[in-house]
Amino acid sequence: MIIKASLAALALAILPTMSLAVGGCSGREHQAQSCGTGSVWDSATQSCIKQITG
Repeated sequence: MIIKASLAALALAILPTMSLAVGGCSGREHQAQSCGTGSVWDSATQSCIKQITG
């Protein structure tokens, strides 16, 4: 019984670490970019540019 409890505790301790390694923040393509007032995000240049209103 002690072995089963120890293995269960070990699995619960390791599980969060493994989930971060597998499905964590893997790249910048999923991050939201915010620009200052009067600017918009330009995905072509990967930077904030001045917003043109017309």
